[in-house]
Amino acid sequence: MLSLVFMGTSEFALPSLKRIAEADFLDLRAVVTQPDRPKGRGYKLEPPPVKKLAEELGVPVHQPERASSPEFVEKLRSIGPDLIVVVAYGQLLKRSVLEIPPRGCLNLHPSLLPKYRGAAPIQRAIMNGERVTGVTVMLLDEGEDTGDIIAQREVEIGEEDTAATLSRRLAEIGAELLIDVLRRMDGGEVERFPQDHSKATYAPKLTKEEGHIDWSKTSAEIHRLVRAVQPWPGAYAFLPDGRRLKVIECPVERPEQELEIPLEPGSIYISPDKKLFVRTGDGWIRLRVVQPEGKRAMSDLDFINGYKVRTGDRLG
Repeated sequence: MLSLVFMGTSEFALPSLKRIAEADFLDLRAVVTQPDRPKGRGYKLEPPPVKKLAEELGVPVHQPERASSPEFVEKLRSIGPDLIVVVAYGQLLKRSVLEIPPRGCLNLHPSLLPKYRGAAPIQRAIMNGERVTGVTVMLLDEGEDTGDIIAQREVEIGEEDTAATLSRRLAEIGAELLIDVLRRMDGGEVERFPQDHSKATYAPKLTKEEGHIDWSKTSAEIHRLVRAVQPWPGAYAFLPDGRRLKVIECPVERPEQELEIPLEPGSIYISPDKKLFVRTGDGWIRLRVVQPEGKRAMSDLDFINGYKVRTGDRLG
């Protein structure tokens, strides 16, 4: 039986934690997650999703500010796991932690490494128009997603996948792959393969500003952006009166009847059948579901009926 410590924070880690806790060949000794953080309008302390699940499972939870601090390194040594499993934890681990478990530190990463190393591999894959992504189980070293690969599984990206829907699918598939690797490790050693660093690409963390739509880009690029930044930071533009308009669904669709006069990118066109279109760098895109600032999400028909927008108005 393998003894282990699980390190994770976000919802992406939940399927892996659940499967590990249920596995009869694993001894889950502790869960390590980030500290509770203030959230919402009242800045009330909110526990990470992994903490909530770990408490439901009855597993001891530790929340160091820095996992590599000398104090917590000693705590990990006292727990004495055979290995550490890391899934969406949110901190790079130093050598002092990596050297503790004799079987090493495993990491589940949501891309086909060495492509898309870094904090936002799911979002960047959608944004860049990839048709296929996947999950990788690797051994951690001191680099950022640079360790040896143990197993990978490909996953297709659907044409309407958002970062949220793709993340949920990858989390489940990744949990299955991780359990398969752990089962093989319980039976003995597993093969490992070094990454080809010359083929590495990087997926930096998203910024809030990246959600701001540039209407001069192609319809396909805008469609990918809107899907990639859901649920955070969300894609947005500005109405003529300066209010923010969040774009939730925007299929690449042309109006049945186009205007004869040319419109600049960002210009609104309300079709005779009350659909909301915006001119892009190479054509049109329909804003099928939008959310005005301070309001609920609504269809383009409800938005047209409730807000004073006209053909020719431009979104900033």
